[in-house]
Amino acid sequence: MNKPFSSSPIWLNTGLAFVRCVLGGFLIYHGHEIFNGEAMNGYLQWDMFKDSSSSKTMIYAGKAAELVAGILFVVGLFTRIAAILTIGTLGYIAFFVGSGKVWADDQHPFLFVLLGLVFFFTGPGKWSVDHCLFKKKPLYR
Repeated sequence: MNKPFSSSPIWLNTGLAFVRCVLGGFLIYHGHEIFNGEAMNGYLQWDMFKDSSSSKTMIYAGKAAELVAGILFVVGLFTRIAAILTIGTLGYIAFFVGSGKVWADDQHPFLFVLLGLVFFFTGPGKWSVDHCLFKKKPLYR
């Protein structure tokens, strides 16, 4: 009965897998715009991208990073690399594309940064391809 009020985790691996997959789904949703030329051209019309010669490359690289990170999160493969992609891409969006007001206007991309940090520090959990591929084998059998 005291378990909800204790500091020990509840359903740690299942909870991490659920949050990781939802995060991956959201990133795939945002990253799939890379296949929509109209949406991508709409980003080129934003003020911060109008005068830059590399804006098209930056936009496509950002959407590709979102899509790849999302797929990696859902599968649970190379989770820390997916976390770094998420932190870098959405951090750039929050602080450079946005105004950096993470407590107000730019909360959405910054929450992705925070979730990326969670999975960078915790790893993917037991229910992942990473766990199957990289679990430590005992030194002695």
